[in-house]
Amino acid sequence: MEYSPPPLFKQGPSALARLVFFVVLALALLISDARFQTLEIVRGVLGAGLYPLQRAALVPRDIFMGAADLAVTSATLRDENAKLRAKDLQLSQQANTAASLAAENNHLRALMQLSQQLTTHSLPAEIQYDTRDPFTQKVVIGRGAQQGIQNGSPVVDEDGVIGQVTRVFPLQAEVTLLTDKDQAVPVEILRTGLRSVIYGTPKGDTLDLRFVPISADVQSGDELVTSGLDGVYPPGLPVAKVVRVDKQADTAFARVVSLPVAAVRGAHQVLVLHVQNTAPPRPADEPDAATVAKDLKAKKGAKAADGKGAADKSAAKPADTKAADKAATEKPAAKSTEKAPAKATADKKPEKAAADKKSEKPAADRKADKPAAAKNAKPQAEPGAQP
Repeated sequence: MEYSPPPLFKQGPSALARLVFFVVLALALLISDARFQTLEIVRGVLGAGLYPLQRAALVPRDIFMGAADLAVTSATLRDENAKLRAKDLQLSQQANTAASLAAENNHLRALMQLSQQLTTHSLPAEIQYDTRDPFTQKVVIGRGAQQGIQNGSPVVDEDGVIGQVTRVFPLQAEVTLLTDKDQAVPVEILRTGLRSVIYGTPKGDTLDLRFVPISADVQSGDELVTSGLDGVYPPGLPVAKVVRVDKQADTAFARVVSLPVAAVRGAHQVLVLHVQNTAPPRPADEPDAATVAKDLKAKKGAKAADGKGAADKSAAKPADTKAADKAATEKPAAKSTEKAPAKATADKKPEKAAADKKSEKPAADRKADKPAAAKNAKPQAEPGAQP
């Protein structure tokens, strides 16, 4: 009788042979699918057939996660709704306050006959690129003189001041950022109203509020806004926030470090403001005491020089008068001298006639005249003799 094992215990190929066969088959399928994509259709058919089974298997998980999301979402919505209601109430109160303040402001302006001095027009622009100089904080925007950009116009975004236009080209403009070391903006502390000037720093990451006395009320967290005293920046624009205040006894001013509230380096779209300041021009500065004293001294010197010149002129005038009188005196003398010979000639003729008449006298008479002449000549010589 032939012995044969039951079907359960029948032995086929060995386990090692089956392992090698299936490994080779798996490698062949992987290589063929990767290189030739032979099993793409089979994969699609199997995926479409198994999709309903997958969805049915995921139904419990989806139900649980949906219930959890619903609970979380409802709680979140209730919290957000409560916050929005509170914010809405706060904003409505602020709006009512602002409306009342605006009405009061208009009433006071009408009462005092004041008009709004600043009118602001804005022009949107886009930052194109940074400048080539790495030591400056400047950018270039895509608007220029042809679009109405003016030199010195402030540049802002939705958060606050970005910088100021410093150079204008036909189609572009150069903007110096707020953090540049050469940029200065007049500001005031919103809490106390203290006015000062804020400057950029060489590093370009912070701002320096200068000329703040040690006794000034400045605290960390104070907001700085433009004061509008320079006529360039409109008043009330947010500029920076104070982060540190250092007060030292050996210095007259405190060191106040601030950070800009606007993303100076991260802005892409900006607004260029055109501020038209209709305020009257500033009066001329009064000179100091030294300048006034110097001017008075110069005026006194000029008056003294004028008086000396007048004296010299008056002294020269009498001299000229004397010279004129002398000339006038000499002129008649000359005239009399010119007439004297003629007169002498005229007088000479009678004397000659008298001499001729004497010569006609007799000799005896002439002898008689000689003792008389000698007698008359002697007394004339006596006064000259010695006693």
